[in-house]
Amino acid sequence: MASGGAVIGPNAVLQHAAVIRRHGGEARLAQVMAAARLSRLPTGDAMIPEGEAAALHRALRTAPDAEALEREAGAATADYILAHRIPAAAQRLLKALPAALAAPLLSRAIERNAWTFAGSGSFRRIDSWTFTLRDNPLVRGEQAGEPLCAWHAAVFERLYRVLVAPDCRCRETACAAAGAAECRFEIRRRPG
Repeated sequence: MASGGAVIGPNAVLQHAAVIRRHGGEARLAQVMAAARLSRLPTGDAMIPEGEAAALHRALRTAPDAEALEREAGAATADYILAHRIPAAAQRLLKALPAALAAPLLSRAIERNAWTFAGSGSFRRIDSWTFTLRDNPLVRGEQAGEPLCAWHAAVFERLYRVLVAPDCRCRETACAAAGAAECRFEIRRRPG
């Protein structure tokens, strides 16, 4: 179980805020923030309490367009990572390698930096194309008939599409909110 001091990266909230603004303006953002009981957005210069991020995700999931917004925020988070966290030389190397060599390198980097998006959850790299997240703080205690972790899946998909192969797709094949023991993300290569 999470401790009271568990933290997660601020992009779990900031990228959602930008997407919500684009699709509904300040009024919609204020509505989601109020539903999440958040009085302010993070500054982006420090980790934030994972409970704040979970509350925002939970509040957003009540919207009919929630999955599309989560996916857009996930892609924006990956774009932030590409612009600010992965050195240009490393990106050039990954793009130049065949997918079978780039995927292991990228998956290990994701695993090393999982603390930024997994919070108090336990992230595990099964192989270069499969990850699990046990006790995912962004869906902890929720119940749903289908997977809820569109944001995580979109982050992984965008990173793989840019750095490994443009035909990569990530799907959450099991979700703790839907009764699974852990959230499971599988990246596969498909045309289109």
